[in-house]
Amino acid sequence: MRADPRIREFDFGAWEGLTWQEITERWPQFRDRGGTAAKHYQPEGGETFAQVCARVKAFLDDLRRTSFEHVLVVTHAGALHGVMEVLGEAVRDRPKDGLSLSFSQASVTRIAMNGDDARIITLNDVSHLDSAP
Repeated sequence: MRADPRIREFDFGAWEGLTWQEITERWPQFRDRGGTAAKHYQPEGGETFAQVCARVKAFLDDLRRTSFEHVLVVTHAGALHGVMEVLGEAVRDRPKDGLSLSFSQASVTRIAMNGDDARIITLNDVSHLDSAP
């Protein structure tokens, strides 16, 4: 196992730990954009979606150069949104707007990557949770 900071969650800066309501009370200019409009804001002291995508892209580029056939990556929804954005049109059967996706906690998204081609095998799968005791 190896931790890689490039697939960590968004750095929300001054917004860390706040609800969307608390954020818009302190920064009302974001009220009309919505909490899921990550392309349209940069939290004070935090990062933009473009910055998230850049670090995720660097991770994926390195992953493509490995000799491993199967790799398990555990990450957060923000990084997954970045993966969908970075892979873009290379991902067949990808939802049109990756940011409109809502990833469930403990969900599994499987992507087969072959060179520049990628295919979603499962997206936000939570069927494994149904068998939990």
